[in-house]
Amino acid sequence: MQIVITQCAGLDVHKATVVATVRGHDARGQRQTVTATFGTMTADLIALREWLQAFGVTHVALESTGIYWKPVYYVLEDAFELLLINMLELKHVPGRKTDVKDSEWLAQLLECGLLRSSFVPPPVIRELRDVTRYRVQQTRERGREVNRLQKVLEDAGIKLASVASDVMGASGRAMVEALIGGATDPEALADLARGRLRQKLPALRRALVGRFRPVHAFLLEQILAKIDYLDEALERLTAEIDRRVAPFAPMLTALDTIPGIDRIGAISILAETGGDMTRFPSAAHLCSWAGMCPGHDESAGKRRSGKTRKANRYLRTTLIQAGVTGSNKKQSALRALYARLKARRGHKKAVVAVGHQILHIAYYVMRDGVTYHELGPDYFQRHDRERTARRHVKQLEALGYVVTVQPAA
Repeated sequence: MQIVITQCAGLDVHKATVVATVRGHDARGQRQTVTATFGTMTADLIALREWLQAFGVTHVALESTGIYWKPVYYVLEDAFELLLINMLELKHVPGRKTDVKDSEWLAQLLECGLLRSSFVPPPVIRELRDVTRYRVQQTRERGREVNRLQKVLEDAGIKLASVASDVMGASGRAMVEALIGGATDPEALADLARGRLRQKLPALRRALVGRFRPVHAFLLEQILAKIDYLDEALERLTAEIDRRVAPFAPMLTALDTIPGIDRIGAISILAETGGDMTRFPSAAHLCSWAGMCPGHDESAGKRRSGKTRKANRYLRTTLIQAGVTGSNKKQSALRALYARLKARRGHKKAVVAVGHQILHIAYYVMRDGVTYHELGPDYFQRHDRERTARRHVKQLEALGYVVTVQPAA
């Protein structure tokens, strides 16, 4: 194969070691392959960088092993052209896989220009992404604690969740704290209800009769303390995120105009895609990278599963949530798209398609610095008149009518 990069290296990254293979020319102009193993401490990584520079390496390919690639990447990114490689996309001969052969294989493919690098955002976006992902994890942890609280109440025979829609609302919180304080009278507990929940006082009195024990009070006290801590942590995380996204305020405002996207969703899209659309040749490339496109699985002329591939789960979760919300937006093109697909493909695939369309729109919003313009619920009918006419004619013929279609004068 033709050599495209003359001096390059491949790195097989692990938790405690990095196996590096350099392919290039020696002082006599002869092709050489040199392999060495380094540790992953900072001093070892600096030694690795100096070792690569001594060989005149210009490009380095390293495999994306868990989170172990990050310290290596950060030490080398200022000195070399780095390519982060998903090893699942590379094939190995069975029985011939070793750390040394992996690094040699990476270096050989790199020098022939056969590797495709994964997307690594700039440091500012990487830091924002770390904070936003941590907030997602803490939000999920809070939800798990609320579920544990409901489980303790169920164990005590308190059916509060069957009457109140939000156990951690103002009324539910007051009742739980009263239970912890030793109150067991259903009348007194139900009287703590506020707002619209007071319309359900008879049901509340029945739901608050149980066998509440000291162990339940102890567990609820611990759970509430953790929920309070998580609430404070989420407030601090939100403040930190707001500080970091201040330079991107115009972009976030524009993304917020898309149906289904709120501020949190806009921040997630910014953090996961980087906001710089020059990295993606087209909106279709962005949607494919995000795993929001149907997969290709064809053999012998037959198309099999069209399942979407695995990709960025944080971005996908945001887009699926936005798809559900956007499909409920009345008098919108997204709702019309959902209705067209749901009848043939079902709810889940229709929601994924709406999420795909939202990301498609977000590409142009971020690239061109424009806001979303609503196309209307009749957008598809206006742009596909023949298909719409055939569908209506088919429906009428199924009802027993003979239909003749003639264009208006």
